[in-house]
Amino acid sequence: MQLNQLKPIHKQKKKTRIGRGGKKGSYSGRGIKGQTSRAGHRYKPITKELIKRYPKLRGHRTRFRTQKVRPDDVVLNLDILEKKFNAGEEVSPKNLLEKRIINKEKGMVPKIKILAKGNLTKSLVFKNCQFSKAAKEKIEKAGGKINL
Repeated sequence: MQLNQLKPIHKQKKKTRIGRGGKKGSYSGRGIKGQTSRAGHRYKPITKELIKRYPKLRGHRTRFRTQKVRPDDVVLNLDILEKKFNAGEEVSPKNLLEKRIINKEKGMVPKIKILAKGNLTKSLVFKNCQFSKAAKEKIEKAGGKINL
């Protein structure tokens, strides 16, 4: 006996066509609208895996779990401070906000870092700021003070 001579013992079961009248009419167990009620289309396995990965946030308290994220540092150069401030004035985040050199981010005052681009001829007083090494040297040369 050859493989091409083999025949099944029993007949193949016919696939029932649902949703065309008779006992399996109407929605035929497929629900109402949507992707799964249509013929042919199914969720791709990739999409299903992505959906499974999303965190399931259950309950009415989940919306209160958002944390305030600290905004990034704002970088300022010495040439900007040279233009906007007079000699002897204090440079702090509060004063920079008043002079509209920086803006609040997410309702919070950002940290400030001062870099050494440009020249500084005025003696300024700095509070609550971070500095690069070169900026510190230029400020001290100009007679400025740094208060931490």
